[in-house]
Amino acid sequence: MRIPFRGAPTAPLDPALVAPMSTGARPELTGGRRVGVLVQHGFTGNPASMRPWAEDLAARGYAVEMPLLPGHGTRWQDLNKVTWADWVATVGSAVDKLAAENDAVVAVGLSMGGALCLRLAADRGDDLAGIVIVNAAVDTLRKDVRLLPALKHLVPGLPGIANDIKKPGADEHGYPTTPLKAAASMFAGYADLRRDLPRITVPVLSFRSAEDHVVDISSSRALHAGLSSRDFEERVLADSYHVATLDNDAPRIFAESAQFIERVTAAAQG
Repeated sequence: MRIPFRGAPTAPLDPALVAPMSTGARPELTGGRRVGVLVQHGFTGNPASMRPWAEDLAARGYAVEMPLLPGHGTRWQDLNKVTWADWVATVGSAVDKLAAENDAVVAVGLSMGGALCLRLAADRGDDLAGIVIVNAAVDTLRKDVRLLPALKHLVPGLPGIANDIKKPGADEHGYPTTPLKAAASMFAGYADLRRDLPRITVPVLSFRSAEDHVVDISSSRALHAGLSSRDFEERVLADSYHVATLDNDAPRIFAESAQFIERVTAAAQG
């Protein structure tokens, strides 16, 4: 890689791939309860990485809100114009809608999307029956992250992190470049989140790939050390890389997350 790296060429994304999703609850499929689920994609990704999971949840009768985070799904340069606070506000609005229309709400997310679910659980635990996270990012062992506050002023982006997927032919349609101003804001958000992990008491189901080339073991360690949730379980995925929602273990994630959602929302209803 040469410095300065100016970023990969920008190719337009198919609007259908990156489109948000919003569906209503079908209580006849969920024992008469109206249950809503926030489904959140990760950094430099878009709803394409989560659509199969969102569609599975909708088919089970859950209301689904799957927003497109600001700066995503367009051009990677757009991501340098927004911050962690914008993404937190977006997921907050989605939960507001779900809470107004349903009896119980669960949030599920991949990578940074998982971190945003954790942020919601720390700030608005009373609004959530539980969260499901997949390869959630809250920390890193990479020492070059410490350079981001300075490097972001010198270089607009570095080579991207998209498509860490073991399954042949799968494509998350993420950005080819990692925008550094956005990355610096994200890691600052993670630092705040780590300090607030003890505020999280809602049930948490965490899936972690045994081999992940994007999020390292430090995030798992931080969750084990920091969460106050008495109902917390980590399950290891043996046949997927980072974007496990599109990988070989996706059916397992869908089935086991549905079991978790049914259990915690039934408990929330008393």
